[in-house]
This record gives sequence, C-alpha cells and structure tokens, in this order.
Amino acid sequence: MFHLEALDLARLQFAFTVSFHIIFPAITIGLASYLAVLEWRWLKTGEQVYKNLYHFWCKIFAVNFGMGVVSGIVMSYEFGMNWARFSDFAGSVTGPLLTYEVLTAFFLEAGFLGVMLFGWQKVSRRMHFFATFMVAIGTLMSTFWILSSNSWMQTPQGIEIVDGRVMPVDWFEIIFNPSFPYRLIHMSLAAFLSTAFFVAASAAWHLLRDRKSEEVKKMFSMAMGMILLVAPLQALVGDAHGLNTLEYQPAKIAAIEGHWDNKPGEATPLILFGVPDMDAEATRFSLEVPYLGSLILTHSLYKQIPALKSFPKEDRPNSTLVFWSFRVMAGLGMLMILAALAALWLRRKGKLYTNKSFHRFILLMGPSGLIALLAGWFTTEVGRQPWVVYGMMRTRDAASNHDVLQMSISLALFVVIYFSVFTVGITYMMRLVGKGPQAIDKTQDVVNLPLSQAR
Repeated sequence: MFHLEALDLARLQFAFTVSFHIIFPAITIGLASYLAVLEWRWLKTGEQVYKNLYHFWCKIFAVNFGMGVVSGIVMSYEFGMNWARFSDFAGSVTGPLLTYEVLTAFFLEAGFLGVMLFGWQKVSRRMHFFATFMVAIGTLMSTFWILSSNSWMQTPQGIEIVDGRVMPVDWFEIIFNPSFPYRLIHMSLAAFLSTAFFVAASAAWHLLRDRKSEEVKKMFSMAMGMILLVAPLQALVGDAHGLNTLEYQPAKIAAIEGHWDNKPGEATPLILFGVPDMDAEATRFSLEVPYLGSLILTHSLYKQIPALKSFPKEDRPNSTLVFWSFRVMAGLGMLMILAALAALWLRRKGKLYTNKSFHRFILLMGPSGLIALLAGWFTTEVGRQPWVVYGMMRTRDAASNHDVLQMSISLALFVVIYFSVFTVGITYMMRLVGKGPQAIDKTQDVVNLPLSQAR
C-alpha cells in the first residue's frame, strides 16, 4: 500500500484512530465541567436560563460521550494486536495505569452518568448536582491516568529493566514522572479551550441569525469569559512545558525549532517560518529573528539549545512534521488570545452580542481548539520518535510481526467504518447544536421544588 512497510501502516492506523478519538474526550472533559457550572449557577441563583442551557448541552454531551467511548475501545485492542512487543516490554507499567483509569474514572462516570442524564424527576436537586459533579470529576481523573501513562513513555522514571522487560520500582516516580504535571495541565486547559470555542461558535451561529435569546447570549458570554481566562494561562503553561521538554527531550525541541547548527558564542535565533530538510540537514527559506530562540527557550539572551546535528541521525525526530505542527498550535493559540481580548473590548463597549464581524470570526474559530489540540499531539508524539519509550525502546522494535497486506486491510476497514459511523454521530450532534437551547417548563421536574420538598 503506497510502498509503505507494515510498521508504517501500524503507525498510521494508530495515529488515525487516536486522532479521531481524542476529539471526543476533549469535548467531554470540557462539557462535563461546563454542565457542573451551569447546574451550580442554577441552584445558586434560581435563574431558569442556566437550567435551559444545562438541558441543551447535556444532550450534546451524551452523544459526544458515547462516540468517545466507542472510538476509545479500539485502541486497547491495537496495543495487543499491533504493538505486542511494546505491551510485552512495558505492560507492567502501562497496564496498571490504564486499569486504574477504568477502576476510578470510568466506573465513576458510568455510575453517575445515568443519574445525570435521566434523574431529573427521580432524585433531589442536591443529588442530581452531585451526580453531575462526579461525572465531571471522572473525566478529569481519566485525563490524569491517561496522561500519566503517556507521559511516562515520554520521560520514563521509577523502573528497572529485568530480562528485557520493564519492572516497576517506584510507582510515585512512575505516575508523577518529570513531564506529567506540565502535560496534564496543558491537556486539561486544551480541553477547556476546545469546548469553550465549540460553545462560543454555537452561540455565534445563532447570533448571526438574530436569535438573541437569553440562553444564547449567556452561553456566548460564558464561553468568551472562559477563553479570556484560559488562553493566556495556556500560553504560560506551554512555556513551562517547553522548558521541561528542553531538559528531558532536547532533540524534540531542536526538531520543533528546525535548528541544525550552533555557532560558537552566538545565541539561538527563532525561525518563524521555513522548510526543514532532513536529507540536507538544513532549514530552507528560513525567516529568523536573532536571539529570540534563546530568549523563549532558555529565558536567556545568550544560552544555546542543542542542535539537531548534535544527535545521531537515527535519533532525530522528523523536523519537517513537528516544525509545522507546532506552529499551527502556537499560531492558533495567539488567535485565541486575540479573540479573548477582542471580546473583552466589545463587552466593555456593549457590542458583544451585536458585532456581526466578530461573530463570524468566532464561528470560524469554532474548531480551532480541536485543531490546535491535534497539532499539539502530533508535535509531542512525532517529536518523541524514533522512541516509543523514550531512550529505552525504539518504535520499530515495538510493533507486532504483521505483514503489509494484513495492516493494509485493517487500516482501510478502520477508515471506512470510522467515517461512516462517526459522520452520522457528528451530523446528529451538529443538528442539535443548530436547534439551539429551548425553554424548559418550570414545573416538569422534581428538582424545581423547594429544597426542603425535594430531599
């Protein structure tokens, strides 16, 4: 298939399925917390607008949650079928971490999801809010364990190699490995940003059609407020994450920067644009800003970062890919901050709900959070190559012994099935978004009773 080896096809298959999958958990994480905030505000203020928004977004959350579960199950099979040597080598670490995710996060979500979705007329207000809150906590716990496992593969700690297999020595070091705190916060904020732009774009869609109900204005206001809070914070966390990556994965940073050589006594420039050429060992057509690379990457005007030529060829990540995936992520991040500042200015001018040009901009920015999230994952995963466990096991040594025909058929089937099934689900979800929030009858739910009667 296109002159690719079985290893290449196995990597493409996992990249395809995990990229498809990560979209749904990102929205699930953000929406679960958003729903908890909406219900809390309704309970605190009694304003019906929050409850109407809760009912609206809860339907979308349920569809998205279902697609996330279905798309995620496949990957556990891929670990065993396509990456058996990796599972044999590192399963004593990754297996328990993923088990902890199921026993804590998934069980918590599954246990309270039914109450959250169907318990309005069956439980008290407090119990229903508790269920919503537990589902939100469950999504964050799932993020915790998944990021711990993946971060350990990036910066492995707390283990020793015995007879060619990883043996856990210190579970605290394994879970809280050096890159984990930065990556956990970075991913969580990315999920919140992705959801905030999804919600904001949904509201902008209705505002452009002059549907200026209280619900539409409220969700637009809340989403833009969240973006104003999170987007600048994400930039700060990203900077700290970059410093951590420079310490533990310097080849990844060199590839991201397209930086090949260090000249004695000369600071590292920042290459804004260019075309890294792995064969020529150079970045062509580069547009550089002197000193800025050192300032951003080392917080110094004089320190240098390791150059790609200082690493053996077989240990270099593909700079062409990560150079641009990182710039897509960073560029969209700058646009997000710009959108937040523009919303703040319009809010002060009293034009947040009337400026059509801004609404069109936010509608276009709707998928920006998810695109930036995918670009970030491409950067971190491709930048880890050629290692599957950094510095310990190469990707080519992790794959199962399949042939090209087997991998070609399975990849083709995945592409057809995923696009068929999830196109239907996404279309249905977007139709729900297009209908917009509706007013709910105040007398239809037991949770509208006075708190003393709803216990």
